[in-house]
Amino acid sequence: MAVYQDLAGKVVVITGAGRKKGLGEAMAKRLAAEGAKVVISDLGRSQGDHMPDTAIGSSDEMQSIVDEIVADGGEASAFACNVMKPEDVQAAVEFAVNQYGALDIWINNAGIGYLMKPILDMAPEEWDSVLNVNLRGAFYGIKYAAEQMVKQGRGGRIINIGSQASKSGFPHASAYTTSKHGMVGLTRVAAMELGEHKINVNTICPNHITTGLGAWQNAHFSGVTGKDDEQYMQDMRDRIPLGRPGLQEDVAKACAFLCSDQSVYITGESMNVSGGEEYH
Repeated sequence: MAVYQDLAGKVVVITGAGRKKGLGEAMAKRLAAEGAKVVISDLGRSQGDHMPDTAIGSSDEMQSIVDEIVADGGEASAFACNVMKPEDVQAAVEFAVNQYGALDIWINNAGIGYLMKPILDMAPEEWDSVLNVNLRGAFYGIKYAAEQMVKQGRGGRIINIGSQASKSGFPHASAYTTSKHGMVGLTRVAAMELGEHKINVNTICPNHITTGLGAWQNAHFSGVTGKDDEQYMQDMRDRIPLGRPGLQEDVAKACAFLCSDQSVYITGESMNVSGGEEYH
């Protein structure tokens, strides 16, 4: 049963949503269950050394998520988009409008969280890849989604998917942390500029979630810290007041709320969804 009746018929684009067990899939399925029409967007195929097949949503995987939403009675489509290319982001906006007649919600979920190295070891091109996808891609999403929303004249919602790294520093994550800190500033400015058009812009900041990427991070950082996987995860649970890492559904619930009319007076915020692990 839908919780937010006002989301029925809303048109949503979610970038980086083409991987099974990912945050994008969880948000797409929750919004579709609320009656929204969802465009699943991802790269569709490998884009070089820094975006291998193991780290992106393939065309087949995107379509599989669409098929599952449709089988559950929802409405969804797939569209390949490289968020580093402004023409691709514009094309994704146009696809949503042509397919469903409007664009009401844009979710900047695409990101690179697997180029993790000490600053002394990180290559300039690796830094650029992270910043280009995580921050420049979010800028393009805000810009071109907002252009369409302003044209429609009925407001809209833009949600950026940040991280606990939006507010705290983490060793071996200089580029990632920088990009997510930057997203907070971008969110605040966009909220100030777009408020007059009734466009709300917010960021969701989850703590660690064991998605496909999260599982890689578990293995990587347990190795870096010299712990076995179970000890690494137990240490994580011990420092979270609610006693567990986040789940994909935790982010999906926050996203549905921020997309709904229940959040009409909330903009420019970076909402922690961290079980109490992150406070500031």
